[in-house]
Amino acid sequence: MMITRRKFSEADILEQYRIALENAQTQSEIAAVMADLGYDSKVLEEGKALLAKTRAAYDLNKTENDETSAAYADFSDKKKQLEDTFTLHRKKAKVVFRSDALTAEKLAISEAMPRTYIKWLEKVKKFYGTASADKEIQKKLARLKITVDDLTAANTSVAALEAARAEYLKEKGESQNVTQTKNAAFAKMDDWMSEFYAVAKIGLEDNPQLLEALGKTVKG
Repeated sequence: MMITRRKFSEADILEQYRIALENAQTQSEIAAVMADLGYDSKVLEEGKALLAKTRAAYDLNKTENDETSAAYADFSDKKKQLEDTFTLHRKKAKVVFRSDALTAEKLAISEAMPRTYIKWLEKVKKFYGTASADKEIQKKLARLKITVDDLTAANTSVAALEAARAEYLKEKGESQNVTQTKNAAFAKMDDWMSEFYAVAKIGLEDNPQLLEALGKTVKG
């Protein structure tokens, strides 16, 4: 009689379990039947305590997921901003050094940009790191309005992006950890409620309408 979790959200399941345990204690007919079958107030309180732990694990998981989403959004925003800046600067640099293959190679603008994040970022860091350390390159880039301040700001953006990615990966790891804890809590709660519902079905066999008070729909 355990709830099929694929058909319900975890929030729905928690609420159904809460109602079932509450009514098993407060509805006198159900309480008497369940107590006679071993589910007295003390045992039901154990179920409620288990439910409270499951609820806490669920709430913590939601919080961590929200924090992960926020961290990813921040990382994505910073990456997009740096991409836009670098794309423009790279186009300009390719024009400036179109006849200077050696400098173009030093700036890593000769080849197509890689798609993977790490390799892309390495190209970005090489471009801005090299340009920031070479006054001759800076002088030539200034012709197309790429200033030293622009290069400094871009290097700052690179550092900010790396920090944002580190934060996102930290939050992602924490979220995965608490997801495992939550899943384990639900598994334990589901098992407890599975037996609870099996016993309730036996005890209320002659009075099936009372099962509705435990969150079970009675056909007919």
